[in-house]
Amino acid sequence: MGQVSASSTVLINAAPDAVLAAVADYQTVRPKILSSQYSGYEVLQGGVGAGTVVKWKLQATKSRVREVQNSVDVAGKTVIEKDANSSMVTNWTVAPAGAGSTVTTKTTWTGAGGVKGFFEKTFAPLGLKKIQAEVLENLKKELEA
Repeated sequence: MGQVSASSTVLINAAPDAVLAAVADYQTVRPKILSSQYSGYEVLQGGVGAGTVVKWKLQATKSRVREVQNSVDVAGKTVIEKDANSSMVTNWTVAPAGAGSTVTTKTTWTGAGGVKGFFEKTFAPLGLKKIQAEVLENLKKELEA
């Protein structure tokens, strides 16, 4: 078993504080920017920033659906989501970039061992990067509108 990770970055023409506030807003912004692979989105506690608990289903592939229940924390310019149902952790990091910001989302988890783990480590990050990129593009559109 090894660490598996996927990350994507987008440049957004908005101030870092505004971007961080949007990333940490699970009540209003997050439901607007999720891609079609997400369903059953629900805020269970809080809704903005640290202390938020949120759940959804992620259709990673045609046959693979993951039930996610994230607890949210914020450390500096990073929003951290920890899944109660797995080892999955997603960090959303906002950094200044000229007059705007970059947002990088990185998801890591402990993968399976053996042959299954080889395929997971090889192919899962590719699929997840596509999903992340779509969500980040939706965030960009939301903030630049």
